Amino acid sequence: MIQRIQSVFLLLVAVIMVAILFLPFWNKIDLETMEAVKLNAFNLNHVQLATDGSETIMASKPTYWISVLAIIAAGVALFSIFQFKNRLLQMKLGALNSLVMAGSLGFSYYYSTVGDQLVKPETIGQFQIGFYIIAAALLFNSLANRFIRRDDRLVKSADRIR
Repeated sequence: MIQRIQSVFLLLVAVIMVAILFLPFWNKIDLETMEAVKLNAFNLNHVQLATDGSETIMASKPTYWISVLAIIAAGVALFSIFQFKNRLLQMKLGALNSLVMAGSLGFSYYYSTVGDQLVKPETIGQFQIGFYIIAAALLFNSLANRFIRRDDRLVKSADRIR
């Protein structure tokens, strides 16, 4: 089960999707007005920065869809690890998980464009590690699906020999 390479990839997907709940996705800082916009998995905060380093939240918008999709993707990946006897179901769960993670990536991009309009549009926002590791999770998920298909072909070819 865990000794198979696809199980390791699926475990990495689950770990990454849980990790994005605690990492920032995007931020934008305007030093002229001392305002910033910060996006994470739970909310989009428009904050006023003080000279002493403190922040005052001016507005907050919930972004729970990102966190809900991340939790679902982690759960599907963990469930898929234990479905090693049914490779067809594992492939279907992998495809579903790709859609869920793409939705999470899409929502994070959408909320970054919403946040971009809150502070001076000429200032450029920066994507953070939370945004990029979703793409890494998508890569690991596709690698897991590839190795699941390879196992399925190997078993089918061994059945033909018998």
